[in-house]
This record gives sequence, structure tokens and C-alpha cells, in this order.
Amino acid sequence: MLTMPRNDLLLFLGFAIAVLTMPIWMAPFGAAYPDLLQRFMIYGLFALGFNILFGLTGYLSFGHAAFFGVGSYAAVWSMKLLTIDALPAMIFALIISGIFALAIGYVSLRRSGIYFSILTLAFAQMSYNLAYSVLTPITNGETGLQLNINDPRYLDRMFSAATPSVPSPTMLGLPLTGFTGFYFCAGFLIIAFFIAQRITGSPFGMMLKGIKSNQTRMNYTGFNTRPYTLAAFVISGMYAGLAGSLLAITDPLAGAERMQWTASGEVVLMTILGGAGTLVGPVIGAWLIKYFENIFSAINENMLARFWDFLPDGLDHAAVVVSAKFVGEGWFLTLGLVFVLIVVFLPGGIMEGVRRIASWIDRNRKSTPKSASPKTQPAE
Repeated sequence: MLTMPRNDLLLFLGFAIAVLTMPIWMAPFGAAYPDLLQRFMIYGLFALGFNILFGLTGYLSFGHAAFFGVGSYAAVWSMKLLTIDALPAMIFALIISGIFALAIGYVSLRRSGIYFSILTLAFAQMSYNLAYSVLTPITNGETGLQLNINDPRYLDRMFSAATPSVPSPTMLGLPLTGFTGFYFCAGFLIIAFFIAQRITGSPFGMMLKGIKSNQTRMNYTGFNTRPYTLAAFVISGMYAGLAGSLLAITDPLAGAERMQWTASGEVVLMTILGGAGTLVGPVIGAWLIKYFENIFSAINENMLARFWDFLPDGLDHAAVVVSAKFVGEGWFLTLGLVFVLIVVFLPGGIMEGVRRIASWIDRNRKSTPKSASPKTQPAE
């Protein structure tokens, strides 16, 4: 970190501080409870990894939920067979999701553009159907895979006796519940951000950006781009697997619904909303969508009635009727409107708006005339 450029170092420190202080600055928005904060971290990590593929190389995958689900299944199986400790579960999830991404990427990257996207979507749907109805001895089908009292947990049995209830995941004996679980996930998000930042600024990252800019020209010059795109695909898949393992650790359940095409579309939406190709943008997009999903969806008419109570009689009822269409079960409508506005006015996502504001402030600062210095009196 000491050799990082100053701007990169400031960005990393700012991001780390913002993440670690989320319980404080998210409190006014009603989102400071641990379960939601953990999901902010997990899906921020998911979007950050997806951005390495889509944002840097321009390859749009509609199948990243497959790696997310595989990571969840791998983590739960590790906790069932080996130990309830989270670290082996995450390592196992990284290995399995990396191998799975290597196999799918090797086939899918033979095509580009829309054909690549369709191939990844097809693989994701096959993975979902396998998990849902074919590989039920491994995935437990529609019920989902979860921890059980009778799980062998061979490593744990070597050092302690079986507990009378289903144990909760731990990290070196520390229970990962409440804000402890949040800071556990936050630590991995910060580490993943640092790695993504180093990848983006490395020669490898420059190659990926060159592929996005004009892959055909690079191929014509005799440069073999496929190893780079495959490496980006595998790294992105491992990020997704790690995020899936964290979700399984904080919520010990792995289900086929985490591999549906809608989950893949959600991470695409997160990345575009925040700003594809940027580091912070996809994470902000993930936070925004999860905020809408968990906060706006919980607002009901009684809450709206209290909010609009200051309006005159009759007008408050009309305000409740109209605003109720955008919250509760209609939160997708609000998200859709936000997405339309972002795409129309800020094609580069939220981060483009941040850059425009920063540029406007910088122009105003430079155009402000400096105070004239007093003229020196001529010597008599």
C-alpha cells in the first residue's frame, strides 16, 4: 500500500473508512441493523467482482449467479463435513467456484458479444436446474442445503464433543452474529476492493482495458487476448463464490434460488447503476438496490399516513394512495424509475454524476478571481 499512488491510497482509505463507519452514517436512513449491513457488504463484493469482467473487459455475463450459488453450496458443505469455522468454508468456496468458472469461461469465451452473454445465461440456467431437481442428494433441491445436528464435522469432533443444538458459524471460535458478522464481511470487502484496485492499475488491468477498447485490433497485431479474458473471468467468478460463501456463513443456507437468472441480472443492474468500469460505483449500486429491496419494500400505508399527516384532510389520503404505488410491493417501480433516470441523464452511472459535480466545483474554483494584491507604491 505504501507504494500506491497518492490518489489510489486516498481512495482506498476513504472507502475503508466509509465501510467501517456504515453503522453510524446509515442510522438516519433506517439501515443500520446488522443483517442488512451484512448484505450490503456481500452484494458489494459480488458487484465488485463482476465489474472486473464487465467493467474492464466489456464482456457481459448473465450467468454470474451460478458462481454465487456454487460458493454458497461449497461453504455449507465445508461446514457440514469439516468444521463450523468460516475460514475453511471460504477457502473451499474459492477453489470450487474458481474451477467452475474456469470450465464455463473456457467454453463461453470462444464467443464474444451477445453470443457470450447467451452462453453464460445458458450455463447459469443449467446450473440452477441441476441444483433444483437433478443433484438433490448434494443440493437438497427446493428445500435448500442447511446445517444439521447430525452433520459429521470431522475436524470439530477431533477437538470437542457434539453440541445438543445446531451450531452457528464462527471465526476462530468467535460467533459471527450481529455487528461481529458485519465487520467480518466488511473486512473481506475492503480486502477485495484493494485487490481489485491493484488489478485495475496493473499491466494486467491495462491489457483488460485494451481488450474492452478494441479487442479486434489487438488480435490483428498477433496478441492473444484469450488468456487475459479467461483470467478475468475466473477472478470474477471467484469473487462471486467468495460472496456466496459469506452469505452462507451469515445465513447458513444454500438454495437453488441464488442461481436463478434474476440474480445474475441483479448484479448487472448493480454495476450499471453505480458505474461500470469504476471501483466504487458497483459497490454503491449494490448498496442502493439492497436498500430499496429491504427498506422501501417494508413501507406500508400506515407509515405513509403518518408521514403525510401534515397535509390537509383529503389531500393526505391522495398522497398516501399515490406514494403507496412506489413502496411496499411496488418498490420495483421506484427502482425502475431511478434506473431510467440514471441511464438517460447519467449513462456512466452514479459515479458519472459524482465526476460531473467534482468537475463543476473545480471549474468554479478556478474561475473565481483571486483577490488583487495591493499595488506597491513607487519609491520617492
